[in-house]
Amino acid sequence: MSYLVAVGRRKRSIARVFVSPGTGSFIINKKEFQTYFPSELLQMKVLEPFTTLEKGHGQYDIKVNVSGGGINGQADAIRMGISRALVKEDEENKSPLKRARLLTRDSRKVERKKYGKKKARKSTQFSKR
Repeated sequence: MSYLVAVGRRKRSIARVFVSPGTGSFIINKKEFQTYFPSELLQMKVLEPFTTLEKGHGQYDIKVNVSGGGINGQADAIRMGISRALVKEDEENKSPLKRARLLTRDSRKVERKKYGKKKARKSTQFSKR
């Protein structure tokens, strides 16, 4: 088994995740994991599949190509891609990841602005007279 490929999506972000057994290197868009996500909250979000399965990410080499969206959507897309790759590795990982809602695609996107409105749904103030 050379490596597992999985795709994760969230909002406008798309992440292609390549997981292989290895020493624990984690590279996102040719940058180190800690430099790409300096926020500890986002780091925890990305590593959530490993904490759910009680595995260390040190057993795997992870390489990610992520594009589109903001930093939060990218973190969610990477998390989903890692979860899908771990399910491909071992089918027994599916039920705990599914219970933690890490395999469910969050399909919420920004709603487009409509004409005659200030934003997507916000209207002008209604005047009776």
